[in-house]
Amino acid sequence: MSRDRQRRASRPAAWMQAAAGRIAGAARSLPGKLLAFTVLVVLIAQVMIFIPSAAGFRTEWLTTRAESAHLAALAAETAEAEGLSEARVRELLAGAEAVAVARVYGGVTELVLGGDISAADMIVADLTRETVIQRQFALWGTVFGPDGRYIRIIASPRTRPDEQISVIVPEAGLREDLIAFSVRIFGISLFIAGVTGGLLYLLLLFVFVRPMRRLAKAITAFQQDPGNASNAFRPSGRRDEIGEAETALAAMQDEVRAAFRQRERLAALGGAVARINHDLRNVLASAHLVSDRLAMSPDARVANMGARLVRAVDRGVRLCQETLQYGRAEERAPVMSRLILRAALDDAASDAMAATGRAGWDNKIDEAVAVEADPDHVHRIFLNLFRNAIQAMEGGGRFTAALDRREGGFVVIAVADTGPGVPDKVRETLFEPFGRSGAPGGAGLGLSIARELTRAMGGDVTLARSGPQGAVFEVSLRAVQGAPQTRAKALKPAS
Repeated sequence: MSRDRQRRASRPAAWMQAAAGRIAGAARSLPGKLLAFTVLVVLIAQVMIFIPSAAGFRTEWLTTRAESAHLAALAAETAEAEGLSEARVRELLAGAEAVAVARVYGGVTELVLGGDISAADMIVADLTRETVIQRQFALWGTVFGPDGRYIRIIASPRTRPDEQISVIVPEAGLREDLIAFSVRIFGISLFIAGVTGGLLYLLLLFVFVRPMRRLAKAITAFQQDPGNASNAFRPSGRRDEIGEAETALAAMQDEVRAAFRQRERLAALGGAVARINHDLRNVLASAHLVSDRLAMSPDARVANMGARLVRAVDRGVRLCQETLQYGRAEERAPVMSRLILRAALDDAASDAMAATGRAGWDNKIDEAVAVEADPDHVHRIFLNLFRNAIQAMEGGGRFTAALDRREGGFVVIAVADTGPGVPDKVRETLFEPFGRSGAPGGAGLGLSIARELTRAMGGDVTLARSGPQGAVFEVSLRAVQGAPQTRAKALKPAS
């Protein structure tokens, strides 16, 4: 029984916690914040309007009391002629809530009604001289002032502007009426704020919030499953900024889905190429053995054909190896450091000639030139460029490296050779992986790798010019002010 009572007692608490959670969630949501901010702004506007309204109410209250007291003073002046009794005159003065009344006209002050208020605090409200700012400050003095004070009102009656009336009234009546006025204004303000906030909320909900919710849901669904075509976002056709965002989201989804499809195709193609490559290397290995035997034939013509076949098979094997290496490579992020460029280029040229063949080398880079770059990346970049240059010159000629210019915080190094230049049909795909290569038997990966590594460090590799006198490639690397003290160490080929 005790457990059942505990369960019944816990149900209201759980319900209240769930309701509080839903309310808190709604308050944190975009519509909840929008409604709260709208009501707050309307209330602030009402408060800004309330202060001058309350100051005007105070002035009107004091003016009314002064006019009533003036009428009572006039009645007292003509009491005998009109047959008014003293009791009736005092009733008129009591209606104005006046404790004392005096008239000032013709330079003479006439006390109409006098009361004993000598022990009480008194403030003066001269309606003939008060400014708008003074009325607002006086308003707060009335609301927050001490109890038991009196106000001496000085005013000019509307019927006799050449006179002045001085009336003393208790401040408590004004304070009570001001509080009642404030309560009414506050209730009206809450009603206006609620209605205005609700209308603005509904307007903004349908015009802005719901489209933004739709966009947010579409982005979330796309993030969770980018390849699902059923989550495709369809723009509403709006012509404002939200419509532009919808159109951009739909276009981005189409592009990303196309990229995913392309990636899947490339992954499948890569797997097929890897399998074919494996089988092809076995075939080429067998062909290499046969070609070696043919090259050793005593018949000169057969030996010559065998040697040519050996070279062709070697190019095929090298192409297979380079293709697999490129497909498996995941370039690491560059580790930037200060590097003397001349030493790095000498190391790359030495390795290039050792692997590809001899050629003339001329390093025109000054010892003082330093760059901010990854030493391994720099070595691989220039190793690929130098190997291409040596292959293009077919074992003869000369390749050089020189500082071409400085621009925008970068140094531009020109790498030139004396080969036949880059053929026109190759230039369009020169930096694309597996594009057409100017070198016989090349895989078309060297320049692609060089550009990828250079761009990772913020620079670039471009073909500056090409012709029968040779080709010139430009490499831009981030410059360093002042050369480091340590010399770059020799690096082995990594491509």
